[in-house]
Amino acid sequence: MKEAYRVGAELPTLEIPVTRTLIVAGAIASRDYQDVHHDAERAQEKGSPDIFMNILTTNGLVGRYITDHFGPTAVLRKVAIRLGAPNYPGDLLRLTGRIVALEAALEVSLEAAPENVALERENHTLIEVAVTGDNRIGRHVTGKVTVALPQEAWSL
Repeated sequence: MKEAYRVGAELPTLEIPVTRTLIVAGAIASRDYQDVHHDAERAQEKGSPDIFMNILTTNGLVGRYITDHFGPTAVLRKVAIRLGAPNYPGDLLRLTGRIVALEAALEVSLEAAPENVALERENHTLIEVAVTGDNRIGRHVTGKVTVALPQEAWSL
């Protein structure tokens, strides 16, 4: 069944418990070995009360928020975020979003093989979502995400 999307529509809130394991695993997965993301003592020496989440983990969580909502056919085209208050162990990250733009698009790609050339056309809709994420300190992340959906997956 197709879901109708419209500018101004709110996405449901996603709450993510910020654990020490999430922070460390995200840092390791993104190859960010800075000690402030895994060593509480070193983080404190540098002025932080504890380890804190890196931007790549936040970026991945924002992407997950969007693709969980729009489904398996959703393709992230652009993720632009800015960090604010740090995420520490014990925080609860609350992600919210609002659709700010819709645009129909036609994409044409050429794939060349030694024997032939194939022309592929894909009708899709680009949806831009303004995203915010808050924790107990304040606003952790703000940004905009552009996601592409095949036209058969949505309706206006």
